[in-house]
Amino acid sequence: MKQQVHGNVTGVRDTLIEALGQLYDYEVDEDTFLPRELMQVLARFTGVLNREIAVYITRDGEVVDVSIGTDRDVELRDYRLRRNTQRLSCVRCIHTHPNGDGRLSDVDLSALRSFRYDAMVAIGCLKGEPTFVQSAFLVEKQNLLMDEPVRWYKTPDGDWMRQITESDRIVGWEADEKGTHVKERAVLMGIESMESLDELARLADTAGAEVVGQFLQKKDKPDTALFIGRGRADELCRQCQALEADLCIFDEELTGIQARNLEEILRVKVVDRTTLILDIFAQRASSAEGKLQVELAQLQYQSSRLIGQGLVLSRLAGGIGTRGPGESKLEMNRRHIRERMTELRRRLDAVEKQRELRRKSREKNEIPVVALVGYTNAGKSTLLNQMTGSNVYVQDQLFATLDAVSRRIETAEHTPFLLVDTVGFIRKLPHALVSAFRSTLEEAVLADVLVIVNDGASEEITQQHDTVLQVLSDLGATEQPRIEVINKCDLYTDEAGAPMLIPGAVRLSAKTGEGIAELHARIAEQLQKTYAPVTFVLPFDRFGLVGQIRPLGRVVNEEYTDTGLELTVVLANADRDRLVSKYGKEILKG
Repeated sequence: MKQQVHGNVTGVRDTLIEALGQLYDYEVDEDTFLPRELMQVLARFTGVLNREIAVYITRDGEVVDVSIGTDRDVELRDYRLRRNTQRLSCVRCIHTHPNGDGRLSDVDLSALRSFRYDAMVAIGCLKGEPTFVQSAFLVEKQNLLMDEPVRWYKTPDGDWMRQITESDRIVGWEADEKGTHVKERAVLMGIESMESLDELARLADTAGAEVVGQFLQKKDKPDTALFIGRGRADELCRQCQALEADLCIFDEELTGIQARNLEEILRVKVVDRTTLILDIFAQRASSAEGKLQVELAQLQYQSSRLIGQGLVLSRLAGGIGTRGPGESKLEMNRRHIRERMTELRRRLDAVEKQRELRRKSREKNEIPVVALVGYTNAGKSTLLNQMTGSNVYVQDQLFATLDAVSRRIETAEHTPFLLVDTVGFIRKLPHALVSAFRSTLEEAVLADVLVIVNDGASEEITQQHDTVLQVLSDLGATEQPRIEVINKCDLYTDEAGAPMLIPGAVRLSAKTGEGIAELHARIAEQLQKTYAPVTFVLPFDRFGLVGQIRPLGRVVNEEYTDTGLELTVVLANADRDRLVSKYGKEILKG
C-alpha cells in the first residue's frame, strides 16, 4: 500500500508528492541520528516548495511519516510507539526551516514536551541547501537539553544517539516513579506443555509483563527458520494484532535467525525463555558481583545472536529483554563485546579471589556451611528468615533472591554453622547463567550439608524436585549429605500426598514455623557426623598440645582443674581421630 504524504499538499504537483513519498523507503542506520544525505534531500524539497517539511524516524531507522507545512510552520504530529504517554515516543521529529534559520522555535520545543519525542531537530535551509542544525531532548522534570546550532555537516550523530538513550532512562525512571508505568502486553508461545507455559507466564509476570494470551503448538522438532512454521507464524501474527501485544515470548531458546525471522512476520518484539530469565536477573541484581554476573551472562548469550536480532537488538526501545546493568545499547560489534566480556571476567576473577579468601577463613575456623537449595519460589528465603531471625527480601515471585545470603547460627549443642540462601533453580536453566553464576552456585557445591527445599503446595513438586537434583548433579554437588524439606505445609494437607512424594522429608512451614525444630535437629545430626564438640583432658605436662588443638577448631569451654586443663573444642571428626591416633585416647574425657 502506497504511503501518504500528509499536511499542506494543496498546490503541490503530483510528481513532487510522489517524490516526497519515496522518503518512506529511505533506510536510516540504527546508529545514525540524521544522515547528511537525508538533510540534503529535505533541503532541496524545501527550496523547491518554500515550505517546511517534517519527517518522523523511529529508533529502528524507519521513516513513519512525511508531512508538508507552510513557509512558517508545519503541523507536528503526535506519533507514539508506546501506549505509556509518560515515556518517550520512540520517534524523533526532523523538520526544516525555509528561511535558513536552524534554531528551534518555541512551538518546536512545546511540541517536544507535549508529544515526548525522542528528539526535536530543526534544519535551516537556504536556496535548497542545508545550513545549520539544532537538536533538543527531554530530560528530568520536563526540562530540555539543547545543543547550540551546528553546521549541517558537523552533526554529532554518536553524541545525539547516546543522548536519546540517556533521556529515555531519565524520563522512564520518572514515569515509573509516578506510577504511570504501563506493562508490556505479552503473548506466550510454546511447543512443550501447558504446564511449562504456565511457568513461563509466571516468569513474564515477574519480569513486569501482562500476559494477554497463551498458545501451544505440539511440535516434535522446531522449524529451523521460524521455530513454529510459516502458517502458525502468520496465525500468531493475527493473534498478536487482535490482542494488541507488544511482544511475543517463546518457551524455548531461539536462534538469532529464528528471532529475526519471527519479528519480521509478527511485527512485535520477540524474546525467548532465556532472554526473559536474564531480564529478571538484570532487575534483581543488587550486589556489584551480581550485576557483573548478569551482564556477562547477557553478553555471552547475545554475542552469538547479534546477526539475527531485529527489534530486540536495540536497548533503546526498552522493556523485557533490553534491561540490564551493562551497556544501554547492544549495537556493538563482536570485538567490543569480546573486550567487555574479558573485562567482566577479570573483575569477577577478583571477586572470586575475595570469595575464596572468605571460604578459607571459614575452613580455618572450622565453620561448617549448610546451603538451602531448591526450585525458585520454594520458600528458601522465608526459611532462612525463620531460622535466623533475619529480614532477607521475600516475595511471592520467581527469583526473588539472586545474590547468595549467609547467616551464622548455632545448633542446640552450640555448634556454629553458616546457613546460606542460594539462587533458585528452574527448568531449562540458561547455560549462560550457570557459567556466569558459577562462583555463586559453588556455595552449594562446597557446602557441608544441603537442605533441599521443595514447594509442597505446587502440583509439579515431583518435576521440580527432579530439576533440582539434575542441576545439582550438573554442578557436581553430589557428595554432601542431604536433608529433604517439603515447605508450605500450611497450604496443603497430608491427604494431598505431598509428604509421600519425597520419603523421609521434613514437613514444615517456613511461614508459621511449624517443623522448624525438626529441621534444626536434622541439621545438627548431620553436622555431628562431620563436626562435634570434643573435650580434651590435658595434664600440666602435656600443655604443649593446647597450641596444636586450638587452631583446629573453636574453643567453647576451658576449665582448669587440680590435675590440668579440660578443653572443649568443636572440630572436625577427622582432626579428632588424627589427634587420638597420635597421642592416645587418654587425652579425651571419658
